[in-house]
Amino acid sequence: MPAAAVEPTSRLRVVIGEEELLRSRAVAAVRRAVLARHPDVEVHELAAMGLPVGELADVLAPSLFGGHRLVVVTGVQEAASALADALTGYARDPDPDLTLVVVHAGGKRNEALVKAFKAAGAAVDDCPKVSSVGDRIAFVRNEVRQLGGRITPDAVTALVEAIGADLRSLSAAAGQLVSDFGGSIDADDVARFHRGQAEVTGFTVAERVLTGDRAGSIEMLRWALERGVAHVLIADAIADGVRTAARVASLSSSNVGDLARTLKMPPWKVKKAQAQARGWSIEGLQQALGVAADLNADVKGVAASADYALERAIRRIVTIRAETGRGRVRAGR
Repeated sequence: MPAAAVEPTSRLRVVIGEEELLRSRAVAAVRRAVLARHPDVEVHELAAMGLPVGELADVLAPSLFGGHRLVVVTGVQEAASALADALTGYARDPDPDLTLVVVHAGGKRNEALVKAFKAAGAAVDDCPKVSSVGDRIAFVRNEVRQLGGRITPDAVTALVEAIGADLRSLSAAAGQLVSDFGGSIDADDVARFHRGQAEVTGFTVAERVLTGDRAGSIEMLRWALERGVAHVLIADAIADGVRTAARVASLSSSNVGDLARTLKMPPWKVKKAQAQARGWSIEGLQQALGVAADLNADVKGVAASADYALERAIRRIVTIRAETGRGRVRAGR
């Protein structure tokens, strides 16, 4: 995989290429290196699109208080000509107490800016698109190795065929496989893993939420979103699960047949709801219903980010279960 061209604390740096994951890792490596040398560094990250030249000038101007600064300007391929000129001018006489990183997604736009930085001696991190199957196989093998695991040739090929070209998904899958299978991964492990993730639905997420499994809920949510499950379907499944658990918990009977007849639900659903209602108080379920109602509105356009709204709601519901559950146990002592 592409490596840093020179020592990552160079005062001028260009991170360029189509592969977003590699670009973000390159920037993170520079940040770590600068922080190691300057623990009190002042960090600024700016998006080039729409950035006023004056704001950039303020950030690049010598600091009145001394100390090192790290400035990262992302998406410079989208920079207006005036901003590109300002960056080019700065590169001719950079501040020795400032590390400037410009991030370019590749292509011809603002190519002159990149050339000017290179001419000024900037270090370059190339992050080209990992387009061939062979390169993706090498990427996964390296990810597993860095995590302390081993993966057989047929397993890494199966994983790449199953996941596809997205490096973030490949990296996440490699990490999960190492965690799940103790670091030694074969083709059967990949088959079990991929089959399980492909079956993730909104109801899978809801089951983890209702049982109070915070980490499992978030993991299943992310896999469901990765697999293209609609936000509204996940929200509906969570609401249905909470509502059904509340209906079962509100009745004094524990007889599955009686509950099925009263609630007009199939017995299997009653049993599942009984299991999911354990550890909940009625008060907690009522609070969770309120969160589910808010979530329904959020995923239908109220929230700026439906992904964030789902994760926030899941965390809130799991917290409600933990807090009201502990209170109910203490009250019963």
